[in-house]
Amino acid sequence: MSATRMQLLSPRGVRLLSRGRNELLAVSGGVQPGGPRVRSLTSPPLSSSSPGRALSSLSATRRGLPLEKMSENGVASRAKVLTIDTMNPTVKKVEYAVRGPIVQRAVELEKELAEGMKKPFTEVIKANIGDAHAMGQQPITFFRQVLALCSYPELLNDNTFPEDAKSRARCILQSCGGNSMGSYSASQGIPSVRQDVARYVERRDGGVPCDPDNIYLTTGASDGIVTMLKLLVCGEDETRTGVMISIPQYPLYSAALAELGAVQINYYLNEEKCWSLDISELQRALDEARRHCNPRALCIINPGNPTGQVQSRQCIEDVIRFAAKERLFLMADEVYQDNVYADGCQFHSFKKVLYEMGPEYSNTVELASFHSTSKCYMGECGFRGGYMEIINMDEEVKAQLTKLVSVRLCPPVPGQALMDLVVNPPQPGEPSYNNFIKERTATLSVLAEKATLTEQILNTVPGISCNPVQGAMYSFPSITIPEKAIKEATEKGQQPDMFYCMKMLEETGICLVPGSGFGQRDGSYHFRMTILPPTDKLKILLNKVKEFHQNFTQQYS
Repeated sequence: MSATRMQLLSPRGVRLLSRGRNELLAVSGGVQPGGPRVRSLTSPPLSSSSPGRALSSLSATRRGLPLEKMSENGVASRAKVLTIDTMNPTVKKVEYAVRGPIVQRAVELEKELAEGMKKPFTEVIKANIGDAHAMGQQPITFFRQVLALCSYPELLNDNTFPEDAKSRARCILQSCGGNSMGSYSASQGIPSVRQDVARYVERRDGGVPCDPDNIYLTTGASDGIVTMLKLLVCGEDETRTGVMISIPQYPLYSAALAELGAVQINYYLNEEKCWSLDISELQRALDEARRHCNPRALCIINPGNPTGQVQSRQCIEDVIRFAAKERLFLMADEVYQDNVYADGCQFHSFKKVLYEMGPEYSNTVELASFHSTSKCYMGECGFRGGYMEIINMDEEVKAQLTKLVSVRLCPPVPGQALMDLVVNPPQPGEPSYNNFIKERTATLSVLAEKATLTEQILNTVPGISCNPVQGAMYSFPSITIPEKAIKEATEKGQQPDMFYCMKMLEETGICLVPGSGFGQRDGSYHFRMTILPPTDKLKILLNKVKEFHQNFTQQYS
């Protein structure tokens, strides 16, 4: 018996033959009736007309099989099945600036500082993301008490917890399978929580009715937004779905559209008018997009991220009329609805305005609105709680939506419980009410003070211009970058504001996000920073930004 044949009949050889047989079956469609048509060791060669011969004439790549590589010791090793060339191409188009390269470098710098490396700074201050608790904001006591009770029901016997917290915890647990937050819930969310959300929406909107069946609890607002986009995207080439998003925008939208292979339609907010939304700009963007795609949806973020503007009621009415006229599905991202600071500004929900405009609009315009536990005064990002409400959705599509959310089983139950507390907080006369109001008011008041502080200090810097931070948690100032710096950034293959922010990080430890990650008009440059750090640290941050910008400008002038 030849050495080659002995190797093939060895245990390892049998395994290799078995693996090769399975690969052949997988390519040829599996086992045929009467048994597999696999060539044996003693079989004569297959004829040139046989399927096996035809298959073998194809390259491994065309057959979908991984190529073999020779290692240094001469042993064949299989290439990876999943490579950068064979992975889903739409994923490679996804970008998310809020956690992009500059943030990764910030993490590296933190490790270097911890290892004792000398830097021009002693700490990294991350002002790149709206993570309130990471920035030092304290959680609402009542919320954490109830969640603790739900997580460990033995605490219901502890007299240190107030009775209203215990009562709320018992109600939530009774709505959970097996009286445990560790059980699955209904895919649409716990029914009693959806009922509480519906009552909250009715109170918020001055009595406009809300059907709990139109409420879907979600894994943060992001989950609901991506789910709706999945429903909307269809078609190919010129019929491919286009979605209108504001520029600057929150990168979730561009990332989701890239992953879904949809067409991103940019409409620009008016920076000269405090990032206002102009209907004429919506019309321009829509008309241009219709030449190459099928625009089907319009996304609005109010209050704005990253720009911090609060839309007026008149603006919302104009947007609704525009959507009705152009037959667009409206998506209203309203996660910052409690974060309104500027005098004369007020949050108006799209749903309330829609209904107050009368049946011509309230019975026809399709709307999905989104809220979350992550922002406002709560800042509970890690619990991933949220909801969306759908209005005027086709019943057959609604059934498909319910099917789609069932695939991921259910949103996190602790997040659902937290959402229930947000929409149904302590009421007057209950033991926890006074402390809840005190904590809520203090948190929002401090945010308002920091919004004003940020605008004032940044506007003292020549070359930086900051609009009023009317709401949300961010400022998005315009910066002037010298031509010499723009040239150096271009030579390094970087956007000028990325070059600027990376240099600031390396020299000051301040982590901001370049405006190019959110979109901006050509030739303009910005950065986004949160207003979340504690006031004393925010002052340090702003003064470091001021000093850096002055030095940067001098260096490159």
